[in-house]
Amino acid sequence: MEFHPVRERVQEFIRHPLTLPCYLPTIALAFSGGLLVPILPLYVADFDVSYGLIGLVLAGEGIGALLGDLPAGALLQRMGRKGSMLSGLTLIILSTGVLFWARTIPLVLLCRLVAGFGRALFAVARHAYIADATAVDRRGRAIALFGGIFRMGRFAGPAIGGTVAASYGLRVPFLLYSGVCITGLLSVVASVRIERSLPRERLWQSDRGGDRLIVTLRTHYRTLATAGVGQLFAQMVRAGRQVLIPLYAADVLGLNPQAIGLIETASSAIDTAMFYPAGVIMDRWGRKFAVVPAFLILAAGLCIVPFTTSFLGLLLVTSLIGFGNGLSAGTMMTLGADLSPQEGRAQFLGVWRMIGDVGATGGPLVVGGVADLITLQPAAWAVAATGLVTSAIFAFLMPETLQKQSNQTSEV
Repeated sequence: MEFHPVRERVQEFIRHPLTLPCYLPTIALAFSGGLLVPILPLYVADFDVSYGLIGLVLAGEGIGALLGDLPAGALLQRMGRKGSMLSGLTLIILSTGVLFWARTIPLVLLCRLVAGFGRALFAVARHAYIADATAVDRRGRAIALFGGIFRMGRFAGPAIGGTVAASYGLRVPFLLYSGVCITGLLSVVASVRIERSLPRERLWQSDRGGDRLIVTLRTHYRTLATAGVGQLFAQMVRAGRQVLIPLYAADVLGLNPQAIGLIETASSAIDTAMFYPAGVIMDRWGRKFAVVPAFLILAAGLCIVPFTTSFLGLLLVTSLIGFGNGLSAGTMMTLGADLSPQEGRAQFLGVWRMIGDVGATGGPLVVGGVADLITLQPAAWAVAATGLVTSAIFAFLMPETLQKQSNQTSEV
């Protein structure tokens, strides 16, 4: 009898309107991405290149996403959500699988760029789907659940990726990545309805000369200049830590891929446990009550990384970092959905994701550039400073979006 509440929760999750179209593909992508966390920096380093070039290649997916964000908004208007999701996932699957056979850094970089473009196309369509399906007073929990599911997917990924790489080589996880992502593609095929195309003349009217994008930028430039900059720095911190910790563990502490995977998995476990509290905080007290302390904690953890001298020390510090990142679960997507207008939502979310992807691209570049000029330790402090700036922006410059829209009713 005591298992009934658990079974009911599982059934409720399965029936949730976001489960098949959004949550399950996200689990597949997150788990697959987790496979690469401990091995991708080592895979690139195996080509015997500098820290700067390692950072550039690791930023390749972010650069591809950056290049794809604005076109993704326009493609979403034409292809619909289903077509955009499927096209994005297909690009991700194929480009990552090719890394198994890649023998040159230019090909590796090209594959990461294509994967990033596919990620942008899928992510903008998914974000629009979630924004349309949720109301403001439940959006924090719905998107925090999304963030929690993303973290659950990544939880086992690093340990499995590190173990597979240690047993079969650094290239085999790329094939496993593509195989897992195919399940996400099938979930979208089964659950998302094909939308009716807009009439041809309406398409031309809405997109001639980029009118809708220009109107969106003009109307919301103040929002994008404040919240958008906060989003940029937030994603820079998140991406920077993912590069910094494996490189520090391998090059400074001398840990192997399996040990690095265990460290990342432990951090992911704590990260994952925080998604529900993050959603409750956002919907009950406001988005800022989750964002500001989250990035203060992230900054504190990153400041301590250079002082660690052992597996256990780095494990404890990355656990603190995981706690901070978990507290920020879903915050950037929730803010983007809150701030996006009903008219021109696709374009706004394309710009919002582009800003975030600039940060995600900048994180690895900062780590690689500072490490080349000095060492990895100052790179950690540079990323930590970015976390402090993020907290300050959201604390003092960002309006509270929950209070502004709290009169809306729930749909999900």
